[in-house]
Formats: sequence, structure tokens, C-alpha cells
Amino acid sequence: MRLPALHWQIVIALALAAGAGFWFGDVAGFITFCDFVGKFFLNGLKLLVVPLVLSAMIAGIGAITQTKALGRYGLVTLGFYVGTGFIAILTGLLMVNLLQPGIIGGKPAGPLLGLDSDVGDVMSTVQGKGAGDLLDVLLRLVPENLFAAAAAGDMLGLVLFGFLFGYFVSRLPSGLHKTQREFWQGLYEIMISIANVIMRLAPLGVFGLVAPIIAKTGWSAFKPLAWFCVAVLGALTIHVTVTLPLVLRFVARVSPIKHFRTMGPAMLTAFSTSSSAASLPVTIDRLEKHGGVPQRITGFVLPIGANVNTDGTALYECAAAMFIAQAYGLPLDLPTQFIIVLAALLTSVGVAGIPSASLVAIALILGSIGLPLEGVGLVLAVDRILDMCRTAVNVFGDSCATVVVARLNGEGGVHGEPALGSSVK
Repeated sequence: MRLPALHWQIVIALALAAGAGFWFGDVAGFITFCDFVGKFFLNGLKLLVVPLVLSAMIAGIGAITQTKALGRYGLVTLGFYVGTGFIAILTGLLMVNLLQPGIIGGKPAGPLLGLDSDVGDVMSTVQGKGAGDLLDVLLRLVPENLFAAAAAGDMLGLVLFGFLFGYFVSRLPSGLHKTQREFWQGLYEIMISIANVIMRLAPLGVFGLVAPIIAKTGWSAFKPLAWFCVAVLGALTIHVTVTLPLVLRFVARVSPIKHFRTMGPAMLTAFSTSSSAASLPVTIDRLEKHGGVPQRITGFVLPIGANVNTDGTALYECAAAMFIAQAYGLPLDLPTQFIIVLAALLTSVGVAGIPSASLVAIALILGSIGLPLEGVGLVLAVDRILDMCRTAVNVFGDSCATVVVARLNGEGGVHGEPALGSSVK
């Protein structure tokens, strides 16, 4: 018997969790079993944090720097990715601050969502930050012991190390370079395979994490989650219908409407598969055959974008961390929000183009500001549908980056528009 697709399995698990939680109520044995299942799944996600982020960074950056086209296209590509990613994160931050989905009836939603960690302990690790903590963020990028920092959940240094390591791998002699590239690419593929195996347990994880919440709090737990979805979807909509079209119009000088028509099939593929990597062949086909972008540009920009340009994911990670902080009742000041923004921007680069991999990055961000990792369980119930939406945004952002790189390098023929400058030979 063939099982339904993973997203339908999660929907079924969510429905079963709601029914079981309502039926069994706060029965000790049922709660203990569900807690075990949920913790088992979360531990599997946390297990992947260090090797997945590190291998993705090194493999991805190594691929960029070994390409001869880096001098012509690289700065524009990376500038687009960083700039639009930063705007996307700020959009998500603004929406969560405005709607405050973690605050229900003027009170933190933590009790409704079944958060068990002591709020006082959490507050002591998050509050009391001043302007000096902005400099501390920079110091944490260069920890005195990389392994100790990673083990403690402080992953910012690991992210920077991955960037530097990937760059200097490309500077090795050909024999050593090939060995290093094959090793890290192989490790990356292994981590993706393990992540796929762990994500097969997602329906059980959803059941184990959601059922106790329903058992303890009833249906009221869904109200903050609904507002969280509204905040994320609203921010994603602004980014894909306002920010990116403005870039297309005023930077690339192409018609956003034409580009939406060109990328429709690729965005639908991304939405249905929740995978930038799985959508890559369709994205390349649409841009080359229907958008008029040369193969030398799609072949450079799009494979990088599948791992680096993740505007929707970065937006979601920031919004999720803020939502969880609100649910704990923690008033985050500007320095702490800056840490969240920086962590979301950096970790989104290391997120693999596979379904729900951003859950790993959310755990990383929570650890960077001192929030318990159990908060990941709050967003797991709605992660799949939001994953589908943000992946479509990611793929659209990749296509916009490709068009911008082509146009700023003097390529004509993109959507039938005349070249902006001299054609790159």
C-alpha cells in the first residue's frame, strides 16, 4: 500500500493529535508517551545542526569560488542575495511586531501552547542586553573554541568558519581541492539523506508535540498559531508582490508581470514539493526557454541560489523566533532582535533545499538568544503549509536574482527587453 505524500501524512497526524488530545485528556501515561515521541523527533533535528550547516556552507561557497564567472557575476549575485534576504527578514520582523501572534488577550500565549520551561530562567538569559551585546555578536563570530561553541548551541562562529573554509578550499592545488570538494559534497549529500529519513518521522513528531498541547489546553492553542500563520503569510506576500517586483522594475528594468507569467510553473512546482532543489530543473527551463536568460548565467546563479538565496526561509526563521519569544512573554530589545536578524540571515544560507530543513536553523537561532529548543515544537504543526509557501518565494527570488545578474551584465533578450549595456562575451 502506497503511503500518501508527506504533507498529507502531517495533516492526518495533526488531525489525529487533535482528536487524541481531546479524547484522552490530561492522562499521565498518554502525555508521557507523546512527550517521548516529540522529544525523539526534536533530538533528531538537533543532531543534524552542526554537520548540515557546516557541510552546506563549505560545499556551497566552494562551488561559488571555483567558478571563473565569479569575477563577472559573483558580486552582483551575492549582493542581491544578501540585500533581498535582509529586506525579507525585516519584513517578517515588522509583521510579527505589529500583529504579535504570541500575545493573546494581552497575555503571553505560552500557557495556551503548553510551554513547560520556567519563564524566569529564560528571561535571565535573554533580558538585560545592552549596546555592548552588538559587539558581542561580532566576537561570537570568532569563538576561541569552535567545537565548544557549537556544542553549546552558539553557531554563529560555525557559520563564519564554513564561509572561510569553503573559500580557501577553492584556493588549494587541484588535487587537494578535488579531494576536499568531494569530501564536503559527500558529507552534504549524506546529511540531506539523513534529514529526509528524519523528516519521514515528522507525522509522529507532529502527533507527539501537538497531542499533549490539546490535552492540556484544548482548542485555544490554535488561535496563536493561526495569527502566526497570518503574520508569516502576510510578510511573504509583501516580499513577493512588492519588494521583488520593485527590484525587477527599477534595477533589472523588466516587467514583473511578464516574469510572474514565466515563473508560474516553477513556483507551483516549488509549492507542491517544498524543495528548491527539486524545482531547479523547472526553474532553469523556464528562465532559459521562456525568459531568454543565457545558460551561462542560469548555470551559475540558480544552483547557488538553491542553497544561498532563501528569502522566504530567512523571513520565516526570524518570525518563528520572535513568535516563540513572545509566547514566553520576553520583551526583546533592539540588540536581541539584531541578533535574531543576523542569525536568520546567516543560517538561511546553510539550509539545504529540502522540505522543513529550516526547523534545524530555527533551533540554532533559539540557542543563539538563549530560548529553549522546545519552542521548535510550537511551529511544527503549521510548518508544512508555510514551508510550501516560503519555498515558492525562495524560487521566485532565485529567478529574480538570475534576471538581475543577466541585465546588469548587459545581456539582452531577457523577457524580450533590450540590453542595458554591452553584452558579456
